[in-house]
Amino acid sequence: MPDDDPELDVFPRDRPALASVWLIPLKMLDDDARAIQLGAVAEMALAADQTDFVGDPLRMMLISLEEESRSPYVIEANGEGVGVLTLQWGAARLAGWPDDDSAWLLRGFLIDSKSQGRGLGVLAAKAAVEEARKLTARQGGGQAGVVLSVNERNPAGLAAYAKAGFVDCGRYLGGNSGPQRIMYKGF
Repeated sequence: MPDDDPELDVFPRDRPALASVWLIPLKMLDDDARAIQLGAVAEMALAADQTDFVGDPLRMMLISLEEESRSPYVIEANGEGVGVLTLQWGAARLAGWPDDDSAWLLRGFLIDSKSQGRGLGVLAAKAAVEEARKLTARQGGGQAGVVLSVNERNPAGLAAYAKAGFVDCGRYLGGNSGPQRIMYKGF
C-alpha cells in the first residue's frame, strides 16, 4: 500500500497518534502540583465550533474541586496537559439516565484545540471508564458504568465516544444546547 494513500491517514502525519494518556486526579495533588496543572488548564482553548458544547476548562476544574461528588482530572499525554474531564457520582440524571446512582456521570470533557485529531479523546474516554471502575471499587459504590450526554450537533464527539465503546441509549432533551444523545459504557 502506498504511504501517501489518504484513506490510510487516520491521524494527520504532523500529529501522530499516542499510545496512552494519563488522568491526573487534581484532588489528590498537593497545592503546588495542583497549581501547575491548573496553569496548564488555563492555557487550554476550545475550537470555535465547540463553544456550544462545553464550558471554560479552568472554570470547570475549579468548580469540580469544590464539590465533593466530583473528581476532576487533567488529561495528560507525553507529559503535557491536553484536556480535562470530571467524573461525578450521584448525578447521572443530568445526562438523561433513569437514576443517579447506577452510573458515574462523565462531564466537562474536552481535548485542547491544539491536541485534537490524534485520537486522544477516545483514549481519555476509555481511561475515564477505567478510572470510574477503580473509584467504584475503592468507594464501594453501586455504579456499573459511565454515562454522558453529547449534543446531536457534535458529530466528532458522538464518533469518539462510540469508538471508545460507549453505546447510544437514546435521546435526551435536557441541556442548554439542544437535543443530546445519552451514551453509556459498562465496566
